[in-house]
Amino acid sequence: MSSLSAVASDADSGGAVGRLPSAPKTRQLLALLLLHAGAQVSLDLCVQELWGEDSPRSAVQSVHTRVFQLRQALATLPSVRSVDAAKRVLETRHNGYVMQVRQGELDLHSLDAHMAEARRARAHGDDALCATALRSALALWRGRTLVDIEAGPHLQAQISHLEGVRMTALEQSLDAELRLGLHHQLLSELSLLVSRHPTHENLHAQYMIALYRSGRTAHALEVYHALSRHLADELGIEPSHRLRTLQTAVLTESSELDLRPPENLRLSLDLVTSR
Repeated sequence: MSSLSAVASDADSGGAVGRLPSAPKTRQLLALLLLHAGAQVSLDLCVQELWGEDSPRSAVQSVHTRVFQLRQALATLPSVRSVDAAKRVLETRHNGYVMQVRQGELDLHSLDAHMAEARRARAHGDDALCATALRSALALWRGRTLVDIEAGPHLQAQISHLEGVRMTALEQSLDAELRLGLHHQLLSELSLLVSRHPTHENLHAQYMIALYRSGRTAHALEVYHALSRHLADELGIEPSHRLRTLQTAVLTESSELDLRPPENLRLSLDLVTSR
């Protein structure tokens, strides 16, 4: 899902990626249609996405031309094969367009399926299945979402949403793996994550817990102090009450930090009982 070619699954592999349009705005339009697959995208929304408030007088005709180009590209796919069939895939509706795709043809479909499986696993307290489903969801990304697209306001909103889903899946997978006792295996990944997200409290909490359970109490406290400095320097705030409670638990070697079967599925900052 890091690029336009990765939004669609490889059901039409064998050169399909090479058939994608190369013009930036045509690719931008394709991404918009794919992210709204099955729903009508109005002509006005297409114009706003491609040009914002500074659309040229030829904007509407330009959208029509780019749709024609997309249909020409679709017609070369083995599952489409003709322009007439392409018109049924990329349909013209009243004052807009609809991209028709089958279930499973988009990475978004796989993402929804993995997240649904993770929710079911959490509901049944199955951390192993939950972690597996979430890691499968995360594997759909190979970089930032749609990194090869010049995103306008509507695509940017979709990208921000997907990045939020990605971070949620990451945090929940790490929590499940911590509950499974995989703290040693998570140390390298968590070290990299906190360096990339120096003010993200929950990732720091997860790293602190993994370090503490690995017998590295001093390092866990260093992580807390590094976060505290970043929060003060960049945001002018102190660590939250829950993170300060976690620091105290590490200092006092509280039994609350010991690995034990979870009573609920709270995030790492909630692993420490509020005092």
